[in-house]
Amino acid sequence: MSSAPLPLTLANLLLRPGFGSRRTPDRAFDRLAAGAGAAGAEFTAEFRFLLRHWARDEHLTPVGWWSAQGHVRRHLDNRARVRRLIAEHPEIAQEPVERPVFVVGLPRTATTLTHGVLSLSGEHRCPRLWELLTPDLKGTPRQRKRAIAAARMMVGAINLFSPRYRDIHPMSAEGPDECTFALPHTVMPLSQARIPEYRARLQTRDFTADYAYLKQVYQVLQHGRPRRRWVLKSPLHTGNLDALLSVFPDATIVWTHRDPAAVVPSFCSLIEHGMALTLRPLDLHELGATWLELLSRSMTRGLAARAAIPREALIDVPYSWLGSDPASGAPKLYEAVGARWTDADAARLPEVAARPKGSRPHHYDLARYGLTRADVETAFAGYNALRAEVDRA
Repeated sequence: MSSAPLPLTLANLLLRPGFGSRRTPDRAFDRLAAGAGAAGAEFTAEFRFLLRHWARDEHLTPVGWWSAQGHVRRHLDNRARVRRLIAEHPEIAQEPVERPVFVVGLPRTATTLTHGVLSLSGEHRCPRLWELLTPDLKGTPRQRKRAIAAARMMVGAINLFSPRYRDIHPMSAEGPDECTFALPHTVMPLSQARIPEYRARLQTRDFTADYAYLKQVYQVLQHGRPRRRWVLKSPLHTGNLDALLSVFPDATIVWTHRDPAAVVPSFCSLIEHGMALTLRPLDLHELGATWLELLSRSMTRGLAARAAIPREALIDVPYSWLGSDPASGAPKLYEAVGARWTDADAARLPEVAARPKGSRPHHYDLARYGLTRADVETAFAGYNALRAEVDRA
């Protein structure tokens, strides 16, 4: 790894006085939980476990420890708020989340672009990043402004501390973003630290309760606002389709596809630039092996669940639809999900299809992460057969 950007170096120096609390993670957790409210005993215990083991990575930086605590605090705060709102307004739990669309697939397969294209329709409702970070009822303009400002601060910090991150995965506080920020337990903490105990627990976890909570989040965001069809997205749904469909049985699954030999190094590059904020030094070969296994396992679980999805509820989107020619692919996507593609949507398409101004091309290769094409083809043999069928269709 190259030397850290100056803003990141300064942030680590500023945060170093509080870095010692990493040695007493239970005490640090107690402080976070005390300020969060009633998140529920089981929910709280699960996040205590996560923070306790997160603290054990000996390569964690002061920024990494600060980020870990922020992750835990946010989930505890949001869970307590959602529980309180439903207790105060029981009708929230009756809000119908009807025929939602979930964009899934491996990361780096144009899931973000697909989600962005679907967000163009006025008939669709996509959660904005600031809403996912602080789910709440409509509230006052001042509350909304405060929540947006907090999301902008998070995005700004990422772009300041890791300038190349924006080139790979641009984020906007007020743009549509993915369910990952609302789901309690995903593999994303593993993109900030090496947490083998948490990784092992995820492999045997029943995610149904997580998706039941996710539904509550969207019920809160829907309550008191116009009802529109939810369009949701996360590559991490791919490994949890069984739990997702048990909670959202009438969902439409939009599954994006791309060659894993391009997906894996692209995603490893994204993880590298994000993890550089929280760990020093990085072992890039370890990173490659970890995420090849995690992505392969997610796909294996997704393929197993796919067999039970009604054909009319499953839409396969090859990378060429939007990755190569969005103008011709977008109308096909809308037709497939049963939505109207309008001239107004077409006029706004360049907004979501264009790269951010000033961003640079993203270059990546498998060898940097100790991987070969043969490694990837072996890991994704079952998926590659499906992808070939999708490309032929």
